[in-house]
Amino acid sequence: MVQQHTLDRAFAALADETRRGILTRLGDGPATITELAVPSGMTLTGIRKHVDVLEAAGLVTTEKVGRVRQVQLGTERLDDAMAWITFYQRLWERRLDGLEVYFTLKKGTES
Repeated sequence: MVQQHTLDRAFAALADETRRGILTRLGDGPATITELAVPSGMTLTGIRKHVDVLEAAGLVTTEKVGRVRQVQLGTERLDDAMAWITFYQRLWERRLDGLEVYFTLKKGTES
């Protein structure tokens, strides 16, 4: 099972629209800090702070390539978050299915 603080970091990072936008952009492939900053209208420092949060959460990795910093998706933490979501999705589906059976049986006994 994934440690709670790992999930906390991932979900806290995903709570910000700018950081979700960065992850969406990185879905198309790696990008430099400058390439991430231009469409957002943010400064390089501002984007770098968002990338630092994503990196601390394990959602992206960065690598210095020459004079630029390359950013790419880190899949492990997204997989952890998805596993957590899937567990609770299945749990609630089972509970709701049970509720549906209950009401179907109850309706059948009232007729």
